[in-house]
Amino acid sequence: MNLWVYPLLVAWTLFGLLFSPLFFLLWYGVTRWSRAKIARHFIWLYGRGWMLIVAPFVSFRRRGFGREYRRCTPCIYVINHLSFFDTYCMALQPVSDIAFAVRAWPFRRLFWYTAFMRMARYLDVEGSGFGASLEQAREIIDAGGSILFFPEGHRSRDGNLQRFYSGAFLLAVKLNLPLVPICITGTDKLLPPGTFRLRPARVKMQALPPVDPAEFSGEEAHLLMRRKVKEMMLIKLKEMKAED
Repeated sequence: MNLWVYPLLVAWTLFGLLFSPLFFLLWYGVTRWSRAKIARHFIWLYGRGWMLIVAPFVSFRRRGFGREYRRCTPCIYVINHLSFFDTYCMALQPVSDIAFAVRAWPFRRLFWYTAFMRMARYLDVEGSGFGASLEQAREIIDAGGSILFFPEGHRSRDGNLQRFYSGAFLLAVKLNLPLVPICITGTDKLLPPGTFRLRPARVKMQALPPVDPAEFSGEEAHLLMRRKVKEMMLIKLKEMKAED
């Protein structure tokens, strides 16, 4: 598996880096999309390519991405975090116009990816601060895009749901946007913590019903929303793991 996946992933990455300027011009000529929307679509396509590469060893299944999910845009997405490859699995979603909210380190260390993250207008929630992130998110939403958060802030080392940070929920309240929880399982089996050795896995992703910020009020509205969403995700993750 590793001898198959890693060389092809490097080749797929190099192909994208080399030919993305040409494809960018073609996409713009056909769609007239903004630069940010095209970049987000290319990142989604990159994830789809990765899914094809690992397909001989990994099964993918998604649930809850029907009409209600598709109608709920723009919105804020929150998803649990198990593996580096969680971001690639976001290509399971049927929509591509999603900007990720990430910590500062990917902008500094993923040098081959930084330009695409900046073009896609990914939110640097550590480096920019909440005020700047709020204004950037508002611009993305106004243009029809959505925002995705990993509310734990980092990968879970034991597979259990960790403490949630408040940024996604405060943003949903401030912008009066529905928040869609998403649960993922199996990626920690695909790439266990502390190793680069890939293993065959079954990856499942399920979207839960959207949560309306209007259900909560007061100064602690975002905290109440955070609590409800985490409870929803805990229940669903337990059900998904029990199916394995």
